[in-house]
Amino acid sequence: MQRNGLARRIALPLAAALVLPTVALTAPAAERFHVPVEYYKLPNGLRVVLSPDHAAPTVCVGVYYHIGFRIEPRDRTGFAHLFEHMMFQGSANLGKMEFIKLVQSNGGILNGSTRFDFTNYFEVMPSNKLETVLWAEADRMGGLAVNEQNLKNQQGVVGNEVKVNVLNAPYGGFPWIDLPMAANSNWYNAHNFYGDLTDIEAAKLDEVQKFHATYYAPNNAVLTIVGDFGPAEAKKFVEKYFGPLKASELPPQPDLTEPRQETEKRVTKTDPLAPRPALAIGYHMPDRNTPEYYAMGLIDQMLVEGNDSALYRELVQKRGLTDSVDGGINNLLGNMFNYYGPMLFTADVRFDPATKPDTVLEAMDAAIAPLREKPADKPTLDRAKVKLRSGLYDTMGEFGGFGLMDLLSSFALFDDDPARVNTLDEKFDQVTPELIQKTAQEYLRPGNRTIIVLEPAAKPTATPAGGR
Repeated sequence: MQRNGLARRIALPLAAALVLPTVALTAPAAERFHVPVEYYKLPNGLRVVLSPDHAAPTVCVGVYYHIGFRIEPRDRTGFAHLFEHMMFQGSANLGKMEFIKLVQSNGGILNGSTRFDFTNYFEVMPSNKLETVLWAEADRMGGLAVNEQNLKNQQGVVGNEVKVNVLNAPYGGFPWIDLPMAANSNWYNAHNFYGDLTDIEAAKLDEVQKFHATYYAPNNAVLTIVGDFGPAEAKKFVEKYFGPLKASELPPQPDLTEPRQETEKRVTKTDPLAPRPALAIGYHMPDRNTPEYYAMGLIDQMLVEGNDSALYRELVQKRGLTDSVDGGINNLLGNMFNYYGPMLFTADVRFDPATKPDTVLEAMDAAIAPLREKPADKPTLDRAKVKLRSGLYDTMGEFGGFGLMDLLSSFALFDDDPARVNTLDEKFDQVTPELIQKTAQEYLRPGNRTIIVLEPAAKPTATPAGGR
């Protein structure tokens, strides 16, 4: 089982997908897709989201804790990710790795991940095993086995993961670690969240125990259930297993704000393992849930998403500078909905050594400029809305309900409003061509961006015969 949720989205082949209708963005309100959402809180502060759907005999259960690598302790980079691993090392009634065995032996699949603003754990199970997985999740929330042996073991695992996925891999931290570190000035947004090996090795047992007692508590969590279940029965299970757990005393959330960037930043990085140079740009995003935020979601569709995007057409089809363009909002670590603090809209390409980085950057600017110079034409904007809505519905239906569960959990955690999922298409539908231009002028200006140029290490020249 891949346990590293930091790096990539995980395919879960045994999951049954929810079947969702596709209604045009301009459909009347009565015809719009609607997700059933019931939201309530236990006396201990646990937020609970229920969304029944009987299309397949499975349930997806997610527990989201409001602690991610953005707000981990100073001088303990990678601490939140280290603790994600600790959650699989046994609890009060389940021995080491028995949580995994319990889920898999009952026909289920599971995973966990650490993101900017949360750490999550989820299972897709047959419907009749809902009580089993709720019991298991409550067991590790209330009684995780945090001991010296498990800590040392997982420090080694995470340390090796850093070496394999970042230090010893071509393009290892590019651009998903490199860009936030270069673009942001607030330590919470700008530190190496995957972790420096010295910080990971320095974690002490009492720190880990305090971390669990503080952040892995019901008043810092959301429990979401999606799929084939009866709400009345689910509520009984939730109360039975999570109700007795005690709330913790949570510290104040740190200040995550970033100052307005006025001047373009440029960083050059040498990667001895990279076969080709690469270039990435990152623009600071508008605040969540503002009109400009929704406009940037559509700008993402216009510039980056798909072979019809402006950057793909300019760099690949027109100029032949690269064979692909990657990027997006919260790219590689989620989507534009499952984060809380400052975020970047990014685009990155790899290109031949004979091509100069400034040539690539000039082509990017040529693709972006029309959005800043005049309002977007209506056919392009309408196409972006259709693409976004299609992608949103694909997300809701993926991995046996995981995609919908992730949205509901994020909106409960960050907005105290999981039913917000039913207003998204309306918000995007309200974006006008004029708002696209206004947003592009402010947020796609050169002064708001950071550029990273990745250069392969120079290969040693061959020594002539007889030379030294």
